[in-house]
Amino acid sequence: MADPVTPEPPTPEPLTFTDVSDAASTLAGVAHRTPVLTSGAIDAAAGAHLFCKCENLQRMGAFKFRGAYTAVARLDPQVRERGVVTFSSGNHAQALSLAARLHGIDATIVMPHDAPAPKVAATQGYGGTIVRYDRYTEDRTAIAMEIAERTGATVIPPYDHPDVIAGQGTAALELLTDVTDLDVLLVPLGGGGLLSGSLLAAGGLAPDTRVYGVEPAAGDDGLRSLRSGSIVTIDPPRTIADGAQTTHLGDHTFGVIAERVTDILTVEDSELITAMQLVATRAKLVIEPTAALGVAAALDPRHGFSGLRIGVILSGGNVDLARLAAPTP
Repeated sequence: MADPVTPEPPTPEPLTFTDVSDAASTLAGVAHRTPVLTSGAIDAAAGAHLFCKCENLQRMGAFKFRGAYTAVARLDPQVRERGVVTFSSGNHAQALSLAARLHGIDATIVMPHDAPAPKVAATQGYGGTIVRYDRYTEDRTAIAMEIAERTGATVIPPYDHPDVIAGQGTAALELLTDVTDLDVLLVPLGGGGLLSGSLLAAGGLAPDTRVYGVEPAAGDDGLRSLRSGSIVTIDPPRTIADGAQTTHLGDHTFGVIAERVTDILTVEDSELITAMQLVATRAKLVIEPTAALGVAAALDPRHGFSGLRIGVILSGGNVDLARLAAPTP
């Protein structure tokens, strides 16, 4: 008698623009529709016309609320009651804690010991229970999975999740709705949730717009992955852009990025500081280092963006001012 055959799990349907549009409906009346800022001084510095989507003014201070809320809202109610768990250096931690609080459930967050203090405090303020780990020696995913197995909570990762990706894409969807005829869209890149969601939004609303991911030079796993055609894993990067201290893209995010992105650009930490200072002094906005990735790329004349209409997603404003003042790693 032949051994029984275990069927392969079904292949998930590819994400589309409709997923992002549906997420926008889920977020309607819950997430802020953040403003788009322009600045003559910033335009002059870049030699281009920048339209900055201010996700630093989103609930909990970052775009991450969009994806976290979408994912929690779409859980089966009985599953949701058992709580959620994730791993994050700060913004997704805050976002999931707030989304869980809004749904009246528990959230456990696995956070690195070196996470920015304001993000840790905010996560606790939103009701999240924090479990600390060492990002350079411990596996955060394994820790989260053990918690989930023990408690019955659902793991909602910070980027490699269809509902998270769809929710993150609503930031670009709003920007591309409010500002038409963009030549370029610059999107911060860590694990790829925001970039892959933005690519889906652009594919539906502005297919002629060139979309670039921008990551710190110390954490160029996205660029390496794009060039090699497969996911490349690196050591935890040492960069002030803590929101982009990821070591690899996700299966979901890499699939969308590899198929749709124009290219991936990198910037140095020193360029991030310059970009943050420019935005703070000229636009009077506080943004975190990861949020400055797109602005830093727009300021670099080597990319050939002169004279173009450029959309930039300012991904968050949860900056640790004491850490920012410390010497560059």
